[in-house]
Amino acid sequence: MDNMEHNNKEANVWCGATGDVATGDVIQFTEAVFEGSFSNPAYVGDRNIMAEVLRESYGAVKQQHTFTLRIIKSSGTKPILPGAIVRRKGRNIYRNGTLRLMWADETARDKVLADKHSRGDIARVRRDERREYEPNFAVS
Repeated sequence: MDNMEHNNKEANVWCGATGDVATGDVIQFTEAVFEGSFSNPAYVGDRNIMAEVLRESYGAVKQQHTFTLRIIKSSGTKPILPGAIVRRKGRNIYRNGTLRLMWADETARDKVLADKHSRGDIARVRRDERREYEPNFAVS
């Protein structure tokens, strides 16, 4: 866990983080697990995940927030091996509530969040500019 040196490992103080996860956070969340095809999925259960957030980004076109995670621990249906690197959309991480391990220096986290929010603001402005100049393909 490369980025965990600034996290509050000793105290293990968890707090709510739904909607505002940052790079460097250690998070816990639950996700639904499905089998079958994309067009015909079958729900098979839930998986609990504890992971370190390695990276986050906003998709340029659809404004989808994506997180790259390193799995620390996983349980439930089809658990993921510790150390595995996975990507998850923000909407899926936040869906059932998210907890994060508090940082020993929360002001350092505030700086990371400020950068994240700034990039999100820029991405939204660019999206709005694109929409303004794209032709309208509405069907009559």
